[in-house]
Amino acid sequence: MTDPKDVPVLVTGGAGYIGSHAVLALRDAGRKVAVIDNLTTGFRFAVPEDVPFYKGDIEDADLLAGIFAEERIGAVMHFAGSIVVPESVEKPLDYYHNNTVKSRALMASAVDAGIPHFIFSSTAATYGIPEVSPVTEDTPRQPINPYGWSKLMTEQMLADAAAAYPVNYCALRYFNVAGADPDGRTGQSTAGATHLIKVAVEAALGKRDSVAVFGTDFDTPDGTGVRDYIHVSDLAAAHVHALDALIAEPERSLTMNCGYGRGFSVLEVLDAVDRVTNQTIKRVMSPRRAGDPASLISDPSRIRETLPWEPQHADLDTIIGHALQWERKLTQLRGED
Repeated sequence: MTDPKDVPVLVTGGAGYIGSHAVLALRDAGRKVAVIDNLTTGFRFAVPEDVPFYKGDIEDADLLAGIFAEERIGAVMHFAGSIVVPESVEKPLDYYHNNTVKSRALMASAVDAGIPHFIFSSTAATYGIPEVSPVTEDTPRQPINPYGWSKLMTEQMLADAAAAYPVNYCALRYFNVAGADPDGRTGQSTAGATHLIKVAVEAALGKRDSVAVFGTDFDTPDGTGVRDYIHVSDLAAAHVHALDALIAEPERSLTMNCGYGRGFSVLEVLDAVDRVTNQTIKRVMSPRRAGDPASLISDPSRIRETLPWEPQHADLDTIIGHALQWERKLTQLRGED
């Protein structure tokens, strides 16, 4: 069997939030890794200096062919893409181009180069508004926005490619990703981010005046939306285990939810931020956003049964603490007050 340490990995979007954590997880596991990122939303400082970095676009077939050959790439972890749901509604063709058309180009380049393993950053948005929660991988996929559709289309392309070519894949459907590297090496750095915990810690540090609570009349215990929050470093670790599984069984492809299987409401998250920071964030009660489900919680049974994945940071206060630590460091990096 091939030793995973002998399989160099190209991480697309490796200067972004989740991608940069995957780079660290691979590097910490002694793997060979290279990064391609066009730095549209990523940051060069998020990629360690000793990791080969290529500034460019995954649609650039000539660039990819050169990277694949130079770095002797044996697997691709694909994070590059656009992720803001309301923006996908406003600019659907941009999302289908960036998330679907470019993913197709990346796949074509990987197939042409004979790269056998592909890990894809998918999303719980492929489920739309599920009728049941927790959500299993067999829950009907019924996206309600272009973002969700763009990811589901890519999953379908991967499935079809795996049936036609000597390639296997793993699609990991993320629930709500939060937190930051416990050692403070990287974190969520995007300005204007919409992730609740990111927004809340910005408010706690005075970078925002308040936090909007979108919807207080959901059919949940306190009326606010319930979500399954997963620490980004645990998510990154899942990618490393998934790659090992693909290498160990080249004929098998996988699709798995990434979450902890328990949910917290918006108000519970804000209460936790208040608790961790020992202050009170101002909350502004606002109308629901179109398409927000009342509750979206993963059933993580498949990933727990398939991979030797043991979350290390499955605690809400820990997730918030790491996010807060990174936000403070980001203030220093940017020279803000």
